[in-house]
Amino acid sequence: MLNHLGIGGIVGLLLLVGGIAIIAWHSLLVAAGLAIAIAGLGLIVRSLVSSALGAMGMGGMV
Repeated sequence: MLNHLGIGGIVGLLLLVGGIAIIAWHSLLVAAGLAIAIAGLGLIVRSLVSSALGAMGMGGMV
């Protein structure tokens, strides 16, 4: 999976995890809610990309 992300994706993932860790240090409940919201957003984006690729005849790539 890390091969497909590239350097920008890896840095973004590290920033995301670091940001949630800083929030969790202050408030664990807020960090949990934020992590769930980000995971939901990721699933929505994955679904949109998958359906867009399927519309172009490249389904199953994601």
